[in-house]
Amino acid sequence: METVLVTGGRGASGRWIVDRLAGEYDAVVVDREHPGLGIDPAPNVSFRAADLAERGEALDVVSAVDPDAVVHWAAIPVAGTHPEGRVFETNALAAHNVLSAAGRADAPVVQASSDGAYGFFFADPTPLPEELPVTEDHPLRPEDPYGLSKVTAEETAAAVARRHGVPAVSIRPSWIQYPGAYACREGEYVEDLAAGAGNFWSYVDVRDVAGLVAAAVGDLLGEDPAVGPGSHEAVNCVAADNALGRPLLDLLREAYGGVPADNDVAEGDDRGAYAIEKAARLFGWEPTRSWREAAGSAGADATEPALFER
Repeated sequence: METVLVTGGRGASGRWIVDRLAGEYDAVVVDREHPGLGIDPAPNVSFRAADLAERGEALDVVSAVDPDAVVHWAAIPVAGTHPEGRVFETNALAAHNVLSAAGRADAPVVQASSDGAYGFFFADPTPLPEELPVTEDHPLRPEDPYGLSKVTAEETAAAVARRHGVPAVSIRPSWIQYPGAYACREGEYVEDLAAGAGNFWSYVDVRDVAGLVAAAVGDLLGEDPAVGPGSHEAVNCVAADNALGRPLLDLLREAYGGVPADNDVAEGDDRGAYAIEKAARLFGWEPTRSWREAAGSAGADATEPALFER
């Protein structure tokens, strides 16, 4: 069985990715803290602890595992929770260290980028996109340290791909939501149009994120990959609809006073603002969840995956 090293695999979304991958691969989870020696790992899951912002530790752990592929998901996940310098330095250094180590190990890379790389959400004021829907070719103009760290990580992935001849994919999720706990359908977000205007009311279900990661890993390890050796591709990972269920153009006119001149969204369409055709073309991925069903899901569907059992 092939081995996939997953950084950040104990995090909120990382554990869903590990749960999805563990059925097909041996998943080695690398995080800052080890869950403890008293933990019995779930089948095909093991744990290592490392500070990935430290070059030696990152190189050490990747070399020791010698993975067939690397999923780099570890990061400080949002601006405003830590000092700006720490957010950028931690994320940029970890990406450089892990991706460089993966390249040296001849391991394909799938990493977490973000729609924050476009620079909409934390800009002041938020600009309208130059096109609708927003494709992966849209200019990246972040003003905040988180978005800038993601642009840096993408450029690092492209450089590693060129230098070491490995394929690399950067996934750009929008605001990740969890079954039974959809923050994009609660309180202020649905009552105040401005609350979600910064990313144009976009979101994605964590299970769809895990599905795209799995599809990308499977492609890179396959016999005829869509992303070949030495290449890097970025793909949006966003739900098909917007979180308010209203026509996107109406929302933009109400919040911003207009829509982009380069507009290919039909009147009355409640779609999301980001294009998702590239992920479908490369990896056969399409989002399968909507807030209409998942926001209130309960029971087993709402529980987090068990990465390990006590």
